[in-house]
Amino acid sequence: MNNTYPFLDLKAVNARYEEELIAAATRVIKSGRYIGGEEVDKFEQELCDMTGAAYAVGVSNGLDALRLILRAYKELGIMTDGDEVIVPGNTYIASVLAITDAGLTPVLVDPSLTTFNIDTAKIEKAVTPRTRAIMTVHLYGRTAWDETMAEIARKYGLKIIEDSAQAIGACSVALGMDGKGRRAGALGHASAFSFYPTKNVGALGDAGAVTTSDNELAKAVRALANYGSDRRYHNIYVGANCRLDPMQAAMLRIKLGHTAEENADRFARALAYHRTINHEAIICPMMSESVTDNVWHQYVIRVTGGKRDEFRDKLLKHGVATDVHYAVPPHRQPCYQNLKHGPLPVTELLANEVVSLPIGTGTSVKDAATIAEIINSIEF
Repeated sequence: MNNTYPFLDLKAVNARYEEELIAAATRVIKSGRYIGGEEVDKFEQELCDMTGAAYAVGVSNGLDALRLILRAYKELGIMTDGDEVIVPGNTYIASVLAITDAGLTPVLVDPSLTTFNIDTAKIEKAVTPRTRAIMTVHLYGRTAWDETMAEIARKYGLKIIEDSAQAIGACSVALGMDGKGRRAGALGHASAFSFYPTKNVGALGDAGAVTTSDNELAKAVRALANYGSDRRYHNIYVGANCRLDPMQAAMLRIKLGHTAEENADRFARALAYHRTINHEAIICPMMSESVTDNVWHQYVIRVTGGKRDEFRDKLLKHGVATDVHYAVPPHRQPCYQNLKHGPLPVTELLANEVVSLPIGTGTSVKDAATIAEIINSIEF
């Protein structure tokens, strides 16, 4: 099959940093320190500098970052078994897995058709006496944050947990809960990052982090991630081994330094799609003039009229690979067949219509414009 325009080429992603990555790996190998140490410490400080959060804890992956935040809140007495966490219905399953893994109850809220993120106008109706938190997911790279969400959190005394796995470097027009932060990772009370290799800032394996400006939460997360110990052979929690290793920290330090460049490149490709796609069956995502409103982890269009599979097949015949994020929402997964939820019409609609176009390194602005022209030529 012709594959002129691959969806994502990780080899191309890392080729642009190859010399820096090799130097960083060599530095770790020669250091003799392969768990914890200077590389992890410096990565955590650099992530704080980027997000504006006071504390960062490097961990094993994005799911563990979410799990550790919720576990920490339980250990601190802020949440208990059965408490509810509001979460968007349109998200990757990891957001919901973390909630149920902690013995908490996910309450699914439909997204906005405009942003694909949680519809903040629907959040307050989902609040009950058992609600303890809102998990806001900055899906596809757009911050899911506004004054409505912040006000609901203040009104009901709720924690806001950001799932920032797809949004490193993204900013919000609205201020964070502390009245200062505007960047993903410092908007709510705690945030989880994933550095899975496909992310805008990707490790060369699994990696994640928690950011927060809550010192007690940061200490609890760090302890839980290290067997529950606050010091050697002193275990205050029943913890786990969820540490970030120095090799991945060193790789991520290189990538963090190029975040603005990476996100600006993605914005340029998104803009090329936005300006060129003109097809009656295609609905493009909302475009902003700001490079940081949306860091375009994915460029997700809607294919209306039940034509998604046909559309993808026709694109592939032209050498354009695509993906779907996400074809099966969490509440439709076999593992959640007993999950209670109300109607989620927008979630269901998006699951049937969304298609992700190539947006990462390896796709040029010219490629994006060419792909858009191919889309315009498709007939159903």
